[in-house]
Amino acid sequence: MSIVSEPLSGGDSAGVLLIHGLTGTPNEMRYVAKGLTRAGFTTHCVQLAGHCGTEADLLNTGWRDWFASVEEAADKLLAEVDHLFVAGLSMGSVLSIKYAIEHPDKVSGLGLYGTTFFYDGWSIPAVGRLSFLLPIFDRLGIGRKKAFIETFPYGLKNERLRRSVSEKMLSGDSEAAGLPGNPWPSLAEFYRLSHDVQRNLHRVTAPALAMHAREDDVASLRNAQLIQRKTSAPVETVVLTDSYHMITVDQEKEQVVARSADFFKRVVANKQAQRERKVRQMAG
Repeated sequence: MSIVSEPLSGGDSAGVLLIHGLTGTPNEMRYVAKGLTRAGFTTHCVQLAGHCGTEADLLNTGWRDWFASVEEAADKLLAEVDHLFVAGLSMGSVLSIKYAIEHPDKVSGLGLYGTTFFYDGWSIPAVGRLSFLLPIFDRLGIGRKKAFIETFPYGLKNERLRRSVSEKMLSGDSEAAGLPGNPWPSLAEFYRLSHDVQRNLHRVTAPALAMHAREDDVASLRNAQLIQRKTSAPVETVVLTDSYHMITVDQEKEQVVARSADFFKRVVANKQAQRERKVRQMAG
């Protein structure tokens, strides 16, 4: 889904590439996309390879395929805008960071929502916290037909939305609400991506806005704190108090839009000011 807007004040155009999470859909990012468009950004919600279809479709892809989806969408958006921001939810946030690591010259800034390097939120059962071992199981051929099934509260504090999303998910409407579970091989791929990004966090140079729910049921605040500790770039952290994991659609989604728009505009303004200073220095 793409939404095109007019350039921001000052003449420069800015775009935001929005990336959904593992087994999720672009619908997770639609509200934020619309809000950022109203704020003057060109937005695009990427659909990751293998997603919005069957479990078999997902299992036919791995993290490099998902990242290739991001790179392809980013190149298209870059052809339309002067400044590119990359933002994502959950695994989409990790993919955003991966893009900033691999293409530092293309990224003006990052929006990191509910970043998930490891599943350690309050709703994750003890066995789920051992999922970091899945890459080993996968190499041994263990659990290739198993999946971790999504459980209450499905990342949502808003009860009405939770009912709607869980009904669609459990009914098999993967295009609207994603798959009801995370297949073990896909989770193994996620952890390979997570390990790769964690090892290279020091290479992130783009400024980042990290927004995370204090009561995140899927990924604790430790995930956001890791970004603060390990990246070389300035990180502005916002802790939300009335949401669970899916902050782009939950009770504080308006705050996600407002803080993101403000952050991205400040980055653009700073870049414009730096450019003007260089022009004056060269002229003087």
